Amino acid sequence: MKRKFVMLSIVLLINAGIYAQKSQIKGAQVEYDGGRYQQAFGILKSSEYLVYNSTDEEKSDFYFLKGNVLKAMAGKNIDAVKNMALAGEAYQDLIKAESESGKFKYTMQANVAIREIKSILMNGAATDFKAGKFNESSDKSYSVYLFDKKDTLNLYNAASSSMSAKNYDNALKYYEELKKINYSGKGMVLYATNKKTKAEESFVSTSVRDEGINSGAYEKPRNAVSASKRTEINKNLAFLYLEKNDAVKAEMCYNKVLEAEPNYIDAYINIAYLRLESKKTLTDQMNNLGNSPADMQQYDKLKTKKDDLVKSVIPYLKKALMIEPKNQDVAKSLLGVYRSLDMTAEYNELKARF
Repeated sequence: MKRKFVMLSIVLLINAGIYAQKSQIKGAQVEYDGGRYQQAFGILKSSEYLVYNSTDEEKSDFYFLKGNVLKAMAGKNIDAVKNMALAGEAYQDLIKAESESGKFKYTMQANVAIREIKSILMNGAATDFKAGKFNESSDKSYSVYLFDKKDTLNLYNAASSSMSAKNYDNALKYYEELKKINYSGKGMVLYATNKKTKAEESFVSTSVRDEGINSGAYEKPRNAVSASKRTEINKNLAFLYLEKNDAVKAEMCYNKVLEAEPNYIDAYINIAYLRLESKKTLTDQMNNLGNSPADMQQYDKLKTKKDDLVKSVIPYLKKALMIEPKNQDVAKSLLGVYRSLDMTAEYNELKARF
C-alpha cells in the first residue's frame, strides 16, 4: 500500500509539472502577443526546468515560443547579437526535439527562422568588417558558429576579425578551436564586382552576394577555389604565442608552418630569436652562483647548456641567410652568435661578406 502511495504521488507531481508548464507557456504567449518580450522571456526562463518532463507537443511549443521571443527581443535591439544567437539555439533545440519524437509541428518554420538569423548575423558581420568594426564583426561571426558549428567558415571569420581588432585573447581562442577541428578552409570563394568602385569583393555566402547583385550594386559574379588556411592559422598562432611569451608553443607553430613553407624566413628568424631569448634565464642562474666548488660545478653545467642553446640557432640563421643573402639583421645576429661561441673562422668569413 505504501509503495502504491509513493507511485501515485510521483504521478501526481509529474501531472502537476505538466500543468504548470502549460500554464507558463500560455502566460508567456500572452506577453509575447502583447509585445512584452522581456516579460515573456522571464516566464519561459523561470519554467525552463519543467520542459524535460513535458509532452512532445509542449516541448515544441516551448522551444518555438522561446526562439520567437528571443528573435523579437533582438529585433528591438535588446542584446541583439546575443539574443539572435540564443534564438538560433532555441530553434535548433526545437528541431532536435521534434526529430526525436517524430512529430513535426514547427520544424519547417524553425528552419526558415534559422536561415533568416544566419543571414542577418552574417550580413551584419560583413558590414561591420568593411566599416572597420572588427570586434562587432567577430562577435556576429562567432555567434553564428555557436548555433551552427557545421558552418566553420564563421569561426574562421571570427578569428580573422579578432586579429584585425588586435583582440588577441579571442583570436587565440578561435584559432585554437579551428586547429582542434582540423579546419582547412579549402572551398569556394564567392566574388562580385562593385559597380561603383570597380573593385572585386568577396562575399560570406551566396545569399549575401545575390542580395548585392539584385540590388544593382554588384555585377560579374564568379567563384574561385580557395587554398588551405592551415598555414595561415599556424602563422597567426605563432604570432599570438609570441605575444603571450609562450616560446614553446610559438616554436611548435613555426615548425608546422615550415612543413608547408620551407622558405618562410620569418619562422627561422623568430625560432632563433625565441631560443636566444630563453638563454637569459640560464645567464641569470649563472650570475647568481657563488664561488664554492659546488657552485663552480653548477656554473660549468649551465654554461654548457647555454652554449648548446646558442649553437642550436645557427642552422636557423644560416637558412635565413640562404633565403635572403643580403639580410643585414640576420647577418648581425649570426655574427653575434659566432662571437659568443669563439667561432673565429666562421665569424671572419661572414664578416668579410658584410
